[in-house]
Amino acid sequence: MTKETYDAAAQAEKEADFLKENEPYDLFAKWLKDAEDKELNDPNAMALATVDESGLPNVRMVLLKGYDKDGFVFYTNLESAKGNEIASTPKAALCFHWKSLRRQIRVRGALSPVSSEEADVYYHSRAKGSQIGAWASQQSRPLEGRFALEKAVAKYTAKHAIGTIPRPSYWSGFRLAPLEIEFWHDRPFRLHDRLQFKRESVDLPFEKSQLYP
Repeated sequence: MTKETYDAAAQAEKEADFLKENEPYDLFAKWLKDAEDKELNDPNAMALATVDESGLPNVRMVLLKGYDKDGFVFYTNLESAKGNEIASTPKAALCFHWKSLRRQIRVRGALSPVSSEEADVYYHSRAKGSQIGAWASQQSRPLEGRFALEKAVAKYTAKHAIGTIPRPSYWSGFRLAPLEIEFWHDRPFRLHDRLQFKRESVDLPFEKSQLYP
């Protein structure tokens, strides 16, 4: 065995230590911290998959804005495509993919609205331009042209030039309470490591298992 081959094998074994982890939220925190150190852009970016009333899937990238043992939080216009889909079918899947780390996390579960207080705190932590944008954008609906959007931005910028900008009633967040969390790590020849935590209900503990790649 060459030194390069030995070093690569040793590194692979070190990275596979995550398979010994018994607490999915602790492992998620470690991997997210690694992503924050390594990924150049939006380490908290995740694909969010929902379905419409006909059952047709829809997926888009959103940003994770908070997490704890109750779930994973993101925000949106409630009148957008995703907002309407969630209202119809409050279940979703998430996927984090960190190419530089060769890691992926998949999450599935039910969605519930965050509290008004929680939404207010996050909304007012955003840049003023983003707060104005929440008022100006009729997300997912037809736009006559860029000028119409810029005109709406100018309108709400003037309207809220002074004082605190209130959060629009149609803008809030959701929390995905996971029933499944799967951690995936790349291995040579597509013999990847997969670690799954699964439960039948959020009131029950997770059961851990390894999966074939």
